[in-house]
Amino acid sequence: METFKNGLKVGLKTTWTLGKIIFPITILVVILQHTPILPWIIDLISPLMGIFGLSGEAAIPLVLGNALNLYAGIAGILSLDLTVKEVFIIAVMLSFAHNIFIETGVALKVGVKLWIVLVVRYGLAALSGIIINLLWQGGNETAKYGMAPKVETIPDGWMEIVMVGVQKASFGVLQLALIVIPLMIVVQYLKDLNYLQKFSDKLAPFTRVIGVQPNASMTLVAGLVIGLAYGAGIMIQAVQEDGVSKKDATLVFIFLVACHAVIEDTLLFVPLGIPVLPLLIIRLITAFVLTIIVATVWRRSEQQKKEVPVTDG
Repeated sequence: METFKNGLKVGLKTTWTLGKIIFPITILVVILQHTPILPWIIDLISPLMGIFGLSGEAAIPLVLGNALNLYAGIAGILSLDLTVKEVFIIAVMLSFAHNIFIETGVALKVGVKLWIVLVVRYGLAALSGIIINLLWQGGNETAKYGMAPKVETIPDGWMEIVMVGVQKASFGVLQLALIVIPLMIVVQYLKDLNYLQKFSDKLAPFTRVIGVQPNASMTLVAGLVIGLAYGAGIMIQAVQEDGVSKKDATLVFIFLVACHAVIEDTLLFVPLGIPVLPLLIIRLITAFVLTIIVATVWRRSEQQKKEVPVTDG
């Protein structure tokens, strides 16, 4: 019961924190849609968005998601009329690159170099958007955002525009609360029952597959289950206490950049009306392939350095 109360408390606190971001951003974006400002920005960046098969206004959730967090990006999506394909592409791109300031700070604390974080995150986001756009020919129907009501008439006057924004923002926060609160309760149980540690022990042999030592397993579990931002404390503590090398920390972080918070990040996209299973599969495959390639190249580079004969100057 105590675990449930603590989880509920954390869930409500998290919902309140996220709601303070999502609510005003959604209203602001809806209002900007009815001013000359947003159309001007959209026209300016439309050619760039076309590379990813996105309309110009799709830059709004991408910018919000990177500058703030995934929830802000979702708030941007909820305020726009986009196709299923566009929402899926944005979701994949945001899953690789979001909350860039906080999560980059975590990476630096763990010992990962700044250029690695930025190149991997933005490289994966851009590449995934281009590939999905080229390979997927469907998804042209308008995305339906779960419980969010469809606005059939164009609002007349500022009061109606604001009311539409409040309506979209309210439904957006409600849907996220229905996901975040149960999730935080489950995470609390995982912590209190020591399942995170048990999962870490089970995962230790698996870490060798991606080229890292078993002592990096807790860092990997924290990122996979809780995420880079929420799991920051556990990750930093694990690196410090478990003696994880900078190389292993970098490889684990590369894996987690492609695939972290697998439960939360996947469930958050459910209300957006997109196929979330392919989203999860893309993240997992990318994480494995990219990390194994980097680990292999890194290992061969180290071997070559050892094999180079030392000559007298």
